[in-house]
Amino acid sequence: MAAGNEKLTINLGPVDLGRIDLLVQEGFYANRSDFIRTAIRSQLVAEREPLARSIERHHLDLGVREITRHELETAIQEHRTLHVSVVGLARIASDVPPDLARAAIGSLAVLGSLQASAEVKAALADRLR
Repeated sequence: MAAGNEKLTINLGPVDLGRIDLLVQEGFYANRSDFIRTAIRSQLVAEREPLARSIERHHLDLGVREITRHELETAIQEHRTLHVSVVGLARIASDVPPDLARAAIGSLAVLGSLQASAEVKAALADRLR
């Protein structure tokens, strides 16, 4: 599994699973995962406009959002509190101590995946939406 990927578990009925297996057997897809990834991407393309409107309406960052120690220290110096909302991956740098994260981040909403140390995640637990 590539770095940054999340593993999903889904339940399918035997007929749907059999149809997927037939497509794999016939060489249309390398394996079940390949079929499922392709189906998900196709659906996301089909829903592109509603997704874009929702991202804009909710003022969300799309993609990878890196939160660095420097950004957090600057926010503290400027007496600002960060409110971060991400669709994708939010990554808090490994050199960020829990107390700095807690002092600078007022809220953190991640639709996707959050990468941070266990200590930083614990320090922000009550601020995660």
